[in-house]
Amino acid sequence: MIQQRPAHRPWTFAAVCVMVTSLTLLVFGLTQVPVIELAPGYVATYMLIGVCIFGPTGKLPSLRQAMSFLLPGALFVVLALLNLGFWCGGWLLGLPAWGLMLNRWTSANALRAVDVLKFLGLLVLGIAVFTLNSIWVIFSLGLFLLPVIVLVRLAYPEYRARLLQAAVEVVLALAAVLVAFAIPTPEGSWSPPWMYAGGAATAGLMITYWAWKSPRHFRRSQHNNGAIV
Repeated sequence: MIQQRPAHRPWTFAAVCVMVTSLTLLVFGLTQVPVIELAPGYVATYMLIGVCIFGPTGKLPSLRQAMSFLLPGALFVVLALLNLGFWCGGWLLGLPAWGLMLNRWTSANALRAVDVLKFLGLLVLGIAVFTLNSIWVIFSLGLFLLPVIVLVRLAYPEYRARLLQAAVEVVLALAAVLVAFAIPTPEGSWSPPWMYAGGAATAGLMITYWAWKSPRHFRRSQHNNGAIV
């Protein structure tokens, strides 16, 4: 059996760290400025996550990958501007995982409807974790997993060999923690920003881990001799 693996992989963990830091800042910003003033930050976050997912692969995403990645974000921005809820923040929780799924979507590796439904179910669960973490603080502990995960990965020579990726992810993981504790608690808020950051980290890691493990369930083309291509 011959199975080819891509030489360059998406920086999924970096995308999660970007999401955690940005969502923490966006939630804090909701208490300070109108939603429309947060749009540039949201767009920048979206693009950064896209770069983390599609950039390291060394090839441009296809039209269907790009449209599937960008359109949900644009829709949720419109809803936010119409004062119909800040759903774009909730979508960010699953964006690294969604990008990873789209990155693997090819004619030989189909993105099945059942996988999309599973992703949406986990996204709803992630939004619930993010919303309820002020009540159950244990969900906020995911913030401290970010530097732990990257330090554990540094123990593997294969990861250390990817020097640029390792350096970027160390910086992003530490920055997520530092930003969460540097932001002051908004007046009248029940929870400090680090708790929201922790909820985002827990939800993001949960959804992204599922997406990372899920390719075994994707359909691949197979020839009569059994070789997977």
